[in-house]
Amino acid sequence: MAYEDAITALADPTRRLIIDRLRRGALPVAAIARDMDVSRPAVSQHLRVLSDAGLLTVTPSGNRRLYAIAPDGVDNLRRYLDTLWDDALTAFARAAEEKAKGNAK
Repeated sequence: MAYEDAITALADPTRRLIIDRLRRGALPVAAIARDMDVSRPAVSQHLRVLSDAGLLTVTPSGNRRLYAIAPDGVDNLRRYLDTLWDDALTAFARAAEEKAKGNAK
């Protein structure tokens, strides 16, 4: 999946909360939905969006499904964010060099 799908999926605070809950490992819907301000069916819809964006894996386990963070989906997003960070560092280095040249005169 493209990083744009991940960014769009993570724009929703409920989805970010779900990702935070899954950081420690795979969970069923009931555990993910526990103490959330949205209904369990709404949590299921959010899980589907995150899965469709490539951010989650879904593993059947008996009569339930376990959701976990998908390393590949997160890796795509990380690579994109790394390019932003690289661009920022390059711009900072360029600005520092220009300032140093200006002070050397």
